[in-house]
Amino acid sequence: MAKYLLLKHYRGAPSSVNDVPMDRWTPEEIDAHVAYMQGFATRLGESGEYVDGQALAPEGAWVRSDGEGRPPVTDGPFAETKDLIAGWMVIDVDSWERAVELAGELSAAPGAGGKPIHEWLEVRPFLGAPPTVTE
Repeated sequence: MAKYLLLKHYRGAPSSVNDVPMDRWTPEEIDAHVAYMQGFATRLGESGEYVDGQALAPEGAWVRSDGEGRPPVTDGPFAETKDLIAGWMVIDVDSWERAVELAGELSAAPGAGGKPIHEWLEVRPFLGAPPTVTE
């Protein structure tokens, strides 16, 4: 088994097919989207492929050390930046192909009008996993 991180982006990824920003969805559309995500996670939990996942708020800041004995330095938030992570999910699957298959399914979560978003998801293997992509 290998762990993969599925990243959902508010922006920064290529545009989705149903490219209506979530702040313009109705409450019912948001509820349907969240229910789809929860159902997906539940199903993967039952198969042993789900590890964890969370939606993320747009607020945040960059933090770094400013040297020994000094407080950390913060900068941000940068909500206007090109890339903003909306949420993530960690899966533990047998292969890269299975990770891509699940990301494709997750990409079809409903959005505006109840239609699938077909959004781009970033799929990244955990560093400890051996490469499984073949050319």
